[in-house]
Amino acid sequence: MPAAPPPTLHDLDVEVARRVRGAGQRYTANRQALVRILAQADRPLTTAEVVGRGRGLPQSSVYRNLSVLEGAGVVQRIAGGDEFTRFELAEDLAGHHHHLICTDCGIVADFTVPGPVEQRLESALVEAAAAAGFRAEQHRLDLVGRCSDCTPR
Repeated sequence: MPAAPPPTLHDLDVEVARRVRGAGQRYTANRQALVRILAQADRPLTTAEVVGRGRGLPQSSVYRNLSVLEGAGVVQRIAGGDEFTRFELAEDLAGHHHHLICTDCGIVADFTVPGPVEQRLESALVEAAAAAGFRAEQHRLDLVGRCSDCTPR
């Protein structure tokens, strides 16, 4: 099954506003700016990276608003291979993907696999979960190792 195209920024704003209001919060200009930064990123970002990309966004506001957006189901935390947490849009907003996590530099990169591979992976994971008496609802796959910048040549 082919992946759905990413939502337009307008559609993303409409959905995020709905979720944020549902969490009893407002979809402010700063929160919209954070969503745009994460939507345009090609990988999960640390808070410092978000602050660096957000013109005039105070760091304390970024922390607070990421927490609100996470609570509303708009963003999710990704543990890197270092001490920094990274953030990205929730998978149902950004599309299904997996992560490559470098144990040396900590970078987290997104990757996808071809549809047939994803289907075989999903089938194998559902089978493994069922054998353990567990009903899987979704999966996340993190490959942990060393990125090309950290691998000796």
